[in-house]
Amino acid sequence: MSSPVGMTYYEKAQTTFKPPLIANENAYLGDVSTSQELDPEKPISCGFYRLEKGTPLVYTYTYHEMKIIVEGSFDISDETGKKVHAVPGDVFYFPKGAKITFTTEDYGLAFYTGQRKEGAA
Repeated sequence: MSSPVGMTYYEKAQTTFKPPLIANENAYLGDVSTSQELDPEKPISCGFYRLEKGTPLVYTYTYHEMKIIVEGSFDISDETGKKVHAVPGDVFYFPKGAKITFTTEDYGLAFYTGQRKEGAA
């Protein structure tokens, strides 16, 4: 018989977690949690992505990711020509191999879950 497995709680993560700068002068991303230790073969990692006005971020996904916009807004486009003005409550699926461009007129904050190891974005 196996022992119970407990949950992990991150109180007020949306307002207290500050993701580090990852690209250009205005793109921030940081993992809050990962399943890597419990499932090293198929980990998922989640956290926050923030983009401030400035240089667009062009990113090619090497893993599958889901993203929900939680504050501000983004203009998001892909190589197929699809363009979306994303606002809080909008949800996206970015499949492995998708090349996505993110821009914003002010700032945008999103919560993501990606099928990847911690820090592998």
